[in-house]
Amino acid sequence: MSATSAPVRARLSAMMFLQYAIWGAWLPILWPFLADHRGFDEVQIGRMFMVGAVGALLAPFIAGQIADRFFATEKFVGASHLVGAVLIWQLGSIETYTGFLWFSLCYSIVYCPTMPLTNSLAFHHLADRDRDFGRVRRWGTIGWVVVGIAVGQWLLRHHTPAGSPTPEQIDAAYAAGRADAFRLSAILGGIMGLYCFTLPSTPPVKGAKPNATLEALGEVAKQPLVSLFLISIPIACIHQFYFVHTSGFLSAFQSRAAEEINQIFGVGGGGLMTIGQLSEIVVLSAMPFLARRYPRKTLLLVGCAAYALRMALFAYVEHSPLGAIPTLVLGVALHGPVFGCFIFVAFMIVDEETSADVRASAQSLYNLVIVGLGIIVGSWVSAEVATWAKAGAAKLSYADRAHTTALFSVPMWAALACLLLVFLFYPSKHHAHPEAA
Repeated sequence: MSATSAPVRARLSAMMFLQYAIWGAWLPILWPFLADHRGFDEVQIGRMFMVGAVGALLAPFIAGQIADRFFATEKFVGASHLVGAVLIWQLGSIETYTGFLWFSLCYSIVYCPTMPLTNSLAFHHLADRDRDFGRVRRWGTIGWVVVGIAVGQWLLRHHTPAGSPTPEQIDAAYAAGRADAFRLSAILGGIMGLYCFTLPSTPPVKGAKPNATLEALGEVAKQPLVSLFLISIPIACIHQFYFVHTSGFLSAFQSRAAEEINQIFGVGGGGLMTIGQLSEIVVLSAMPFLARRYPRKTLLLVGCAAYALRMALFAYVEHSPLGAIPTLVLGVALHGPVFGCFIFVAFMIVDEETSADVRASAQSLYNLVIVGLGIIVGSWVSAEVATWAKAGAAKLSYADRAHTTALFSVPMWAALACLLLVFLFYPSKHHAHPEAA
């Protein structure tokens, strides 16, 4: 097996760093920004997250088709990011619900398709999927960590009120300061857009059928992909549940945290969430060994179990013998096996189970499940569960243990159900597509 050259791997790693730094700058803080600063209610915020996934629904039919049949992938991704940078800048200052909703929709349409396309571009230029993809993709996680801590530090050092402010004044200042996260994302998006035009050429491939998406659907309808796609829908909803509620949940505990923790990760919850991405880097670094040592089904089962355990730790944090802060840190750190052993492995399975001429479309179809259906349905479920968990109160309180126990127990049981589904229906043995060799 030939090796991927170090310069190519470095260029692809930089691409992944920027791709996920753009997203990680604002996604973890979106719910508290909209709730605490813009004053939107749970239903309105749920709709914001839902429209943010529309681009993933369109990606297989637009971006996947273009990249597989008509247009070089790196050029399409570059143009998309330049347009996206202009749109995301506006979200920091738009105050109306309708305006924020429409700009979120437009940004989704140009940003979401770039996620599966960067995966497809990387797979195209990597000599060994199992050995090389984890090394490249972990730089996307590093990008997420860097901007998450940067935003947390920015809030701590530039938006902490002077004097002796009340907790309410501190929360209000941090909520307003989160608007800067969108501006940081826009700057990174502009850099990414220009950088993409320097990436290795990834031209379209002439396929057996003119419509790459329909051809990809035919391959997805076979095992093991059909089981993977169906089980990934509830998994994606649980994944979205985490990103909707965790930042606000952690913020409620950070006043109890040791000052040293806040000095490292900043404040606002988003920085502390990067512990999960640090764990993810460890798992992705170990993936060359894990992918060769363990069957794909085993890794998927570990991912499902990690989802369930994380939500259980959040739901029953006050009953943990470890103490609240260590338990929360452990729960956040489970993001490594959650992402690495399920979603990362799933993208590898999609690539190895499809033919070369439809891989961009197949990646976009799976991204439709994770970022499209997962965010749309998961955001709606998150809002509905939050409404139920607050038990008639005017607002969901992350400091109220009754609220959060009810809130996080729902995805905990859903993850256990997914664990059972993978065990029963995902095939224990399968062979990769002949072209994947």
